[in-house]
Amino acid sequence: MKPIKHQHKVAPFYVVIMMTFFLTGCDSGFEELNQNPNAYTEPDFQSLFTTSLIRTVGTGTTDRNRTNMKYLSGAMQFHATLQTFWYGEKGIVHQQTGNFFETVYTSHLRELSVILNETEGIPELSNQNAIAKIWKVFALHRVTDAYGDVPYKEAVKGNSDLIFKPVYDKQSDIYPWMLQDLESAIGQLDNSSGSFGGADVIYGGDVASWRTFGYSLMLRLAMRLTKVDPGMAQEWAQKAIEGGVMQSNDDLAKLEHTPTSGNTWNWDGRELKRESLPEGNQGMGLVKMGKTFIDLLKENNDPRLPFYATLWEGNINAMQLQVIAETTVPELQQGLPNGYDPGTISEAIPGWSNAQLVDYSEPNTATIANFSSPSIILSYSEVEFLLAEAAIRGWAPGTPEEHYQNAIRANMESSMLYPNNGIAPMTITEDEISDYLAAHSLSGSDEQMMEQIYTQFYLAHYMYLDFFEAWSTWRRTGVPELAPVTYPLNTTGGVPIRRLMYSFEERALNLENVEAAIANQGADTYITRVWWDEE
Repeated sequence: MKPIKHQHKVAPFYVVIMMTFFLTGCDSGFEELNQNPNAYTEPDFQSLFTTSLIRTVGTGTTDRNRTNMKYLSGAMQFHATLQTFWYGEKGIVHQQTGNFFETVYTSHLRELSVILNETEGIPELSNQNAIAKIWKVFALHRVTDAYGDVPYKEAVKGNSDLIFKPVYDKQSDIYPWMLQDLESAIGQLDNSSGSFGGADVIYGGDVASWRTFGYSLMLRLAMRLTKVDPGMAQEWAQKAIEGGVMQSNDDLAKLEHTPTSGNTWNWDGRELKRESLPEGNQGMGLVKMGKTFIDLLKENNDPRLPFYATLWEGNINAMQLQVIAETTVPELQQGLPNGYDPGTISEAIPGWSNAQLVDYSEPNTATIANFSSPSIILSYSEVEFLLAEAAIRGWAPGTPEEHYQNAIRANMESSMLYPNNGIAPMTITEDEISDYLAAHSLSGSDEQMMEQIYTQFYLAHYMYLDFFEAWSTWRRTGVPELAPVTYPLNTTGGVPIRRLMYSFEERALNLENVEAAIANQGADTYITRVWWDEE
């Protein structure tokens, strides 16, 4: 069979002339007619940045809060439940393990990628570009800490480079890249020029504050490497310290919330109130404070206990201000053991009746779990705890004791940022802070001091409901010692989870790259350690 050939006929000359005349005549106003007068023709960097900030912090993204609450607060034994849907507490495999991964790449970074692409190389937008780069590192450091090997170089390249199946980078490469990217972005900042202005709902467009935030984040990432690469950890920790980390609570990064609507709520508080502590449950709610955490607060005679915990009557809005002083009394607080259900809890508490749930403490929705509580993104208190460790290692100026006491004080004083902080006995007074510091001086060997520092880090970090960072710090330091969980559906052998499993959806869409990551990193389980979590 002969191949078919297409025949092209030449149009008559007059047809060409008529077409040329027609097209020329119609050109006038043609571009205007093909533009939507109500649509943006240029990216609105201001609103895009606001959206990226609030979504990354967690407002409006239930998947992020599922991870922070259902996986990590239970795994760290801050909270406990007799239900099985808090998968991290009991080490139960569930598809929600991948929700945070999906949310980071499809929501947290989507708007940010537009800003980065459109501001790159434009001098008058240099600060916006640099701040967006710093925020990108913040978003991606949490996802690599949770999963290990993840897309970094090719993250969110679908729109710009048409990369829809990104390669997973090794965490051993990602960490140096993040530190280098931070250094480059910080060096790009110009304090004499503006940035996002009011669209920056964290620092109000203050460039100097973003510089301090960038160096403080650099310190966090550097100290993450103390076990796997002490030399790199020291190099970058000292760069951060010399550059200028947070100096007081005025520097901490926070997102303010109001109870107006779902767009302005603190969603950690919202998730607890909606799903776990609905008022109609009258103390029979799904979530209680964890025994490990409450016992440690009591052992330390910690003045934050009334601020953190209450009996159920104190979480009923109509009753709250009338009864909260009585329901937060430290002696009344009890934590529920982790890793049980209604049928097995009697193994830990003989003679158990579910009616006893009303006697167990709940997260205090008047304060830390209030819809109006600020989201603390990175705190001065954390910086000082890290400096205390760095000082032990000889990497930071000052004494470990000075930084340790600064950290505890800063954390307790940051309670003033929360609603209802002035109601007794939730008020943390200067005398209580001074007495606590006097009773908790830093002493002993380096190992003993490290245990003291990170026990206090654990107790302090509940203030911020940032269970991501509490979890990462526990994995690195092993402090505090957590109770074994031997629930029948547990898949970790009774130990707390050390990573999250990859997204089930991502396995379906990007299987080749997911499998390559697993081949490099190890089995896709809760107990496979990420690169920096070296034994």
